[in-house]
Amino acid sequence: MADPGFGVWADVVGQDSAVAQFRRSTSPQGSLAQAWLITGPPGSGRSTAARAFAATLQCETGTGCGQCRACRTVLANTHPDVTVVATDKLSIAKEEVRGLVMTAQRAPATGRHRVLIVEDADRMSAGTFNVLLKSIEEPPPSTVWMLCAPSAEDLAPTIRSRCRLVTLAVPSSEVVAELLRRRDGVEANLAVRSARAAQGHIGLALRYATQEGALAAREDSARTLLNLRGAGQAVLAAQGLVDRATAEAKEHADAVATEEKERFLRSAGIDDAKVPPSLRAQVRQLEEDAKRRQTRLVRDVLDRYLLDAHSVLRDVLSHQLGTGSELVNVEVAGEIEQAAAGAAAKTTLGLLEAIQVARDRISGNVPPLLAIEALLSRIAVSLH
Repeated sequence: MADPGFGVWADVVGQDSAVAQFRRSTSPQGSLAQAWLITGPPGSGRSTAARAFAATLQCETGTGCGQCRACRTVLANTHPDVTVVATDKLSIAKEEVRGLVMTAQRAPATGRHRVLIVEDADRMSAGTFNVLLKSIEEPPPSTVWMLCAPSAEDLAPTIRSRCRLVTLAVPSSEVVAELLRRRDGVEANLAVRSARAAQGHIGLALRYATQEGALAAREDSARTLLNLRGAGQAVLAAQGLVDRATAEAKEHADAVATEEKERFLRSAGIDDAKVPPSLRAQVRQLEEDAKRRQTRLVRDVLDRYLLDAHSVLRDVLSHQLGTGSELVNVEVAGEIEQAAAGAAAKTTLGLLEAIQVARDRISGNVPPLLAIEALLSRIAVSLH
């Protein structure tokens, strides 16, 4: 079996089978597909795996050594023949994909392959998939596409049927904690706590480990969830949660928007912030992008909360069923035990399903406050 700790694969943790598949395809005995679909749950390392694979394809030794100039520039996102597209907005625009398709037709400038990585490929619309299809079907000999998505079903059948599928697993808390210690220098106990709280989500584990107060805020949210009493408290808690999510999203979106606008003005040679009429449409587009980015971020923050709530109720259910499995939320073990005693396992199962319904509603454009209010109200009256 391939050693995932080798070279560019060092940070692709808990994915031995997928790494072996990637590396086998680049070996002399392997067969390199020109279109790949890399799937796995959020935080499993889809984009990290794609970059490592791209580095292996460009590696001067052909092994993904991690030391040569090609490997280093791919991992640093500066290699001229590797294009990475990611979005923090609601969708990837057709115009952006058309640009990718044009790039895919060009021969590599310095490397052996032209590689195009599309993170969040599930955020392309049906019409956008049609723009991409021809290039996926008949790419130039040196072009390799890598599409990343949570599941194969998130992409159009016409696209996924033309890709070689690699499915990533949820990495264990142990390997995530070890990654935080080795790569990021996180103290051992904090790494373990952060990895356990993140439930295999590597990016979230890093956030818990490095952002001051993040773990404490998660613990407070879990305690608040388990101590809700009545619909009134639930409504207030929902409003507070949505307000915090909106503030967090706005702060990030505003910072990105300011940076993008300043970059645009510099590129246009404008240093007094007075935008001429001919460029005002571009500035308005930047402002619209900022609004869409904020909408996406609000949903992401709320989804993170709902996943945390799911882990809390799963701990409650585990206690009710007497599974003996280790709690994810050990800091609120007392409250979990109390909630488990106050409701039946069947009730808790219903609440776990309600959390998924709330996630689906928010992703389907139901006003977040309504979805969160309905969920928390049900939890408040069911656990006591």
